Amino acid sequence: METSHPLAAWESYYVIVGTSGAALIGMQFVVMTLIAERRQLAQAEPIGAFGTPTVVHLSVALIVSAIMSAPWTSELPAAIVMSACGFVGLAYCAIVVRRAGRQTAYKPVFEDWMWYGVLPAAGYASLAVSAVLLYTHMGYSLFVIGAATLALLIIGIHNAWDSITHIVTGGADRPAEKES
Repeated sequence: METSHPLAAWESYYVIVGTSGAALIGMQFVVMTLIAERRQLAQAEPIGAFGTPTVVHLSVALIVSAIMSAPWTSELPAAIVMSACGFVGLAYCAIVVRRAGRQTAYKPVFEDWMWYGVLPAAGYASLAVSAVLLYTHMGYSLFVIGAATLALLIIGIHNAWDSITHIVTGGADRPAEKES
C-alpha cells in the first residue's frame, strides 16, 4: 500500500494561495501603471516604504506556495529553504520599518506600523520557526506555515488597497480641477 507524502495533502491549498498571490502581483503592476499615466509620478521614498513591501509579501506567498508544492523526497530541504524565507523576510521587515520612518512624504500612523511592520514580521517569524520545526513536528508546522502564507497574502491585499486608496484619494499632489 502506497502512502502519500504529508505535503501532498496541502497541494490544493498552495495552488489557491500561490495563484492568488501571483494574480495580485500582476494587478498591483497594472494599477501602478494606470496611476502613473494619470498623474505626476510619486516620490520613490514612500513607494520603497509602502508599495514595494506589498509586492514582496505577495511574492513570498507565491514562493512559499511553490516550495511547499515541490515534490520533496524529505522534509529537511523544504524546512531549510522555508526557514531561510522566514529569516530573510524578518530582515526585510526591519528594512521596511526603517524606510517608513525615514521617508518624509507621509507620516505613518499606528495602523501603518501594524500592517507594514508588526503583522508581516509576525508572519515571517511564524514561517521561520515553524519551518525549523517542520522536520520534527510536521503536523503542527504545516498548519502554521499555511497560516503564515495566508497571512502574508491578506497583508498584501490590505496594503495594496491601502496604498492605492491613499494615492487615488489625494496622497500625491493633484492639480486643482477647474469648474466650467
